[in-house]
Amino acid sequence: MNNISLKALAKINLGLDVVRRREDGYHEVRMIMQTVHLYDKLEITKTKEPGIVIKSNLSYVPTNENNLVYKAAKILMDEFNIQEGVSVNLIKRIPVAAGMAGGSSDAAAMLYGMNQIFDLKLSRKQLMERGVKIGADVPYCLMRGTALAEGIGEELTQLPPMVKCPVLIAKPQISVSTKFVYENLKLNDETVHPDIDQLVKDIENKDLHAIAGHMGNVLETVTIPEYPIIAQIKEQMMQSGAINSMMSGSGPTVFGLFEDEETAKKAYDDMVKSGLAKQIYLTSIYNNRRD
Repeated sequence: MNNISLKALAKINLGLDVVRRREDGYHEVRMIMQTVHLYDKLEITKTKEPGIVIKSNLSYVPTNENNLVYKAAKILMDEFNIQEGVSVNLIKRIPVAAGMAGGSSDAAAMLYGMNQIFDLKLSRKQLMERGVKIGADVPYCLMRGTALAEGIGEELTQLPPMVKCPVLIAKPQISVSTKFVYENLKLNDETVHPDIDQLVKDIENKDLHAIAGHMGNVLETVTIPEYPIIAQIKEQMMQSGAINSMMSGSGPTVFGLFEDEETAKKAYDDMVKSGLAKQIYLTSIYNNRRD
């Protein structure tokens, strides 16, 4: 195999709780991760010329060692002493720096693609072990579907598939630093923690309204006061008929879950008219896993 074309799917967090700050500075989390049908595309080609060449449709996306795709390729090239090179055309659609694991998903797709075109015979578990060296979300992006993530996000438990439903994604003009959000998170007796265990039960019961009702993201306590437009986007989605709306990851992307396609389409139009968001996508829950 000399080339492969892959979809790198985005994620949302149906629940995000931060349990504590560890001694090493990392935060211990409990999150429900969910893949959605919004994706970047990677066209990977084996080249005789050694090295890693990346080009992208977005001028501001790095194409050097600062790109996680580059890091993913390099990890496997170094480990397996690959003498040939790779050329990657990275077509970005997932909002950048937006709490949707775009970069991590691209890296996961690159690991998967390298494994295929160079016939490295690594299992998904072995790819996940290498992925965690690139970023905490990379193993999940290889797993896909519905999962409980614990530790710093690398301890994964596959959950039953989430109920299929339309998902509206809206990202405002701003970008948010994950580092800033975690550094400014105050965990004390007054912190309201989402009930992650209850969310797991709701997912097992396939109860969409219960899932929506128990969604929660502790990082909103930092990001929303700093960027009130996030609250405005959430409110706009609720007014347009979302069962619930929440920020994904550390933000600033907001998503809403909808009961039916018709309401979701109207909400999409309403969001466009509101002018609150720069990037708006109507997508859906994605449950197929790459095995």
